[in-house]
Amino acid sequence: MSTDRRTFLKVSAAVAGAGAFGATGLGAAPKLAFGSVIPDDERRAPIERAGTPLDILILGGTGFTGPEQVEYAIARGHRVTLINRNQTRPNFFKGRVEQLIGDLNGDMSALKGRKFDVVIDNPTTLPAWVRNVAQYMQGNTKHYIFISTLSVYPDNSVPGKDESDARTPLPAGLDPFTVPVAKARSYYGALKTVSEDEVQRLYPGMNTIIRPGLIVGPLDPTDRFTYWPYRIDKGGEVLAPGNPTDPVQFIDSRDLAEWTVRNAENHTLGTYNAMGPSARLSIAEMLYGIKAVTTAGAQFTWVPAELLNEEKVRPWRHMTVWMPPTGRNVGFHERSNAKAIAAGLTFRPLAVTAKETLEWNKTRPAAELANLAVGGTNGLDPAIEAKVLADWKAKQTGAGASSPGAPHQPINELL
Repeated sequence: MSTDRRTFLKVSAAVAGAGAFGATGLGAAPKLAFGSVIPDDERRAPIERAGTPLDILILGGTGFTGPEQVEYAIARGHRVTLINRNQTRPNFFKGRVEQLIGDLNGDMSALKGRKFDVVIDNPTTLPAWVRNVAQYMQGNTKHYIFISTLSVYPDNSVPGKDESDARTPLPAGLDPFTVPVAKARSYYGALKTVSEDEVQRLYPGMNTIIRPGLIVGPLDPTDRFTYWPYRIDKGGEVLAPGNPTDPVQFIDSRDLAEWTVRNAENHTLGTYNAMGPSARLSIAEMLYGIKAVTTAGAQFTWVPAELLNEEKVRPWRHMTVWMPPTGRNVGFHERSNAKAIAAGLTFRPLAVTAKETLEWNKTRPAAELANLAVGGTNGLDPAIEAKVLADWKAKQTGAGASSPGAPHQPINELL
């Protein structure tokens, strides 16, 4: 079954008021300060209209975060124009926005002669794409918002680093303006760094750079968060990674999208790390928080990072969201978001993100669900999970019941 706009809107409607999911103390099961099950009949207050409607151009707009930007901008009373190839969810907003056809890696002439109050650039990876848009938008917009990434930071060895941290340099001999699209992933952080520089050069004094980390929620094609609601909702013994106190950071796509639109309304300029929550969140709090919106009765067995490494169960890929805070990744999930929070970034409860991601996941095409069921894109194959759990229990029995929350040891391969 495909996810049309009606299904998307139904699933992604928030079921609780805005609020942050915070940190709690750990016991047998963490206290859920961020909320438990949210009743279905609770709804957010109606979205107020903005004081001044804007003409907003969104590059992309039909992928993951883009649809949330469009819906929120329309609800706030703004006029929205999309430019994309109209291939991802074609005509998704037909009759509600102006649709222009363009290709960031090719012809963007549909923008010729157009003016917009704000440009929101969602998909750009290659700096040449920034220039391709700028040939039409430079001098024809008052505000350029660029969605970048935390991947611009090469050093995650210290917790609490802010936006002033050094960014990823280009490899020697690489021309960032001639890199083919097929190789962009290999130089992702460096290319985003140059793209940021191009935005600042071409739109001086009128740019906002937003650096999200892991973006989660309905419509996420990566399964990097979806795996957990899906797996926990199946019930039974669930392999939980590392130490229960290991930190995690992520941001709901709706929170990112709505804050981006508010930045446009407020003409908020500058560079911001955008991830949640507002206070430190542990992997245990995340997993128990997800469990709270299910009725499957899942039970967690914590397996240390060193054994997961031995079993070739990789952080981020198989144990999604999680990264052990060791070595060069001590601060991976503890980037400072203080500047963004001061600029109005807010977070909906974890229970809302988990519940709505789970509901959306159940509407996905059979092929995508089949892929998720075996950990095809991100997540863990059930057969491997069962083997690792059995090996861990055997090791505990042989070693005299070592602690499931034992300190981490450095691991060789992280991504």
